[in-house]
Amino acid sequence: MQSQRERREVRPRAGWTVMGKGVAGPSALEVGKILVLFLCLFPSVSLQCKILKCNSEFWASTSSSGPEEEFCTALRAYNNCVRRTARTCRGDLAYHSAQHGIEDLMSQHNCSKEGPTTQPRARTPAPPPPPQLQPDSQERSDGPEQCHYERSLPRHSSPPNYTHCGFFGDPHLRTFSDDFQTCKVEGAWPLIHNKYLSVQVTNTPVVPGSSATATSKLTIIFKNFQECVDQKMYHAETDELPAAFADGSKNGGDRHGANTLRIVDKVPGQHVEIHARYIGTTIVVRQVGRYLTFAVRMPEEVVNSVEDRDNQDLYLCLHGCPANQRIDFRTFRDRVEGHSLSRTGSQSHGFTYQAAMAKCKERLPVEDLYFQSCVFDLLSSGDINFTMAAYYAFEDVKMLHSNKDKYHIFEKDAFGSNAAQRGSDMFSLVLLNCLSMLLWIECCWVHL
Repeated sequence: MQSQRERREVRPRAGWTVMGKGVAGPSALEVGKILVLFLCLFPSVSLQCKILKCNSEFWASTSSSGPEEEFCTALRAYNNCVRRTARTCRGDLAYHSAQHGIEDLMSQHNCSKEGPTTQPRARTPAPPPPPQLQPDSQERSDGPEQCHYERSLPRHSSPPNYTHCGFFGDPHLRTFSDDFQTCKVEGAWPLIHNKYLSVQVTNTPVVPGSSATATSKLTIIFKNFQECVDQKMYHAETDELPAAFADGSKNGGDRHGANTLRIVDKVPGQHVEIHARYIGTTIVVRQVGRYLTFAVRMPEEVVNSVEDRDNQDLYLCLHGCPANQRIDFRTFRDRVEGHSLSRTGSQSHGFTYQAAMAKCKERLPVEDLYFQSCVFDLLSSGDINFTMAAYYAFEDVKMLHSNKDKYHIFEKDAFGSNAAQRGSDMFSLVLLNCLSMLLWIECCWVHL
């Protein structure tokens, strides 16, 4: 009979090396993998010897990170299983390797041979994960065609024209027609109101006594749409930017196309996106500092699907802010800049004009209207978070606007169009006067 020492010395020939504390070699859980390989190389063994079953049950019932007590219990059960195979496996090298391995594992983990044993639990396969929503172009059809905006269009029609509207800062509005305005609009105002959804913002004064306001509440209502979605409401306000609709759901309800309306939590408490694929619309809501920002990408057809044209004048994203609610921040800027030049170091809410310019330049290197709105916000409020509001508003433009040539809007674009319109109106008036004069002269000649 071999001594214990001799038995340990011949162990490597059986392909078994265990790893104890401070000893190199495979981990205990690799026992199963080694034996599986062994039995694959010698398939005749597995036809008679059931050592593989013992090994697989032990491997399935243990983990390298489990408590020692559970490991020892499983190891004793494994030992009992191996013993029951003694008659058919006595001449089998895998059987003897398992015996030696169990002995070494018990020694390494200080497991006693006497103690509780449990029938090893076979590891049940985990349930398949729920299907992941894919990007629009890859998403499987999980609803009728009319629940996917682009798929519902006529086959050979031209691609839809997507438009963008943004509302941010003190606040600043970029309309669907790329007009850029700074507004007062204190209280509740509708941004969007059409056949498919309504968006309303509530704006509160940023600084007492100032006409500048910012968005503290936002409500979006998605209306019932055919077989696709139930009516859903999303409500956000300062320090409460939920990743679900008001009823706790994250999609369009129980209908067949419900997943064509869903909420994605990009940055908890800071950035939420709502994808309404049945109307080809993406909405981005952020909280920056204490206020909310809003951005949307929407097909032109949906933008113009108004229900009651008599009540659309207050649809800000479509028509802009009313004239009596607009702020000419060029005049404000010129006044503050001149005041700063006449009185060195003069500050407005903690910022000089030059300091506000420098701060905004850090995030917005191009001096477009997003940069100018950043400067206006710092001077009118002193809240440095508005720098990031303007930055993220521009980032949303790059993500949502379909025409990269229109990402930046400059003063000449925003105010030059008004001047051009006034010039055109003046030319028409002069032309009309000339025609009237010619008709008058002609009538005079006829009477003569």
